[in-house]
Amino acid sequence: MDKILEIRWHGRGGQGAKTAANLLAEAASEAGEYIQAFPEYGPERMGAPVASFNRIASVPIRIHSAVSAPSVVAVLDASLVRSVGVADGLTEDGVVVVNTDKGPAAMRELIGLEGRSVFTVDADRIAMETLGRPIPNTPMLGAVIRATGVLEYDLFIESMEKQLEKKFGSRPEIVEGNLKAIERAYKEVQGE
Repeated sequence: MDKILEIRWHGRGGQGAKTAANLLAEAASEAGEYIQAFPEYGPERMGAPVASFNRIASVPIRIHSAVSAPSVVAVLDASLVRSVGVADGLTEDGVVVVNTDKGPAAMRELIGLEGRSVFTVDADRIAMETLGRPIPNTPMLGAVIRATGVLEYDLFIESMEKQLEKKFGSRPEIVEGNLKAIERAYKEVQGE
């Protein structure tokens, strides 16, 4: 990956956008890539719009600024497409992945996109069914991996298992639920 892949995550406080960026960065690092993961801070309160970012490349990354022209945008809360410019700066060959129960065509129209790939997955439903809580970050990671191919799925899952066990080792049900959420979203994401 000679080109730097830039990803912008849009969510609301408490949905795990920052954690998703960090988990993806760690997995990419384990795969031998150079990485950056960082949030954009504003009013850090539950429910407030937040953004986090990734840069992933096979060469050292010398850029140290916010991501303004992402190749990938992941939207953890579909209500943000009406209030935040989620597609602002998206490259011409960009990919948008949205957590919604709507299909890709409906989201393309709602966002007002032309000529880019749009993927949708009901990450909230998957999170409720696998984790018992509507925290969409891990299902969205599965959808982003499928939509972009940024990392090989099996290597990504290995990394996620290690990272989740490190964080939730005494609670194996959380590790298992998150891995199931990733797998389901990877399989269920739809795109056009």
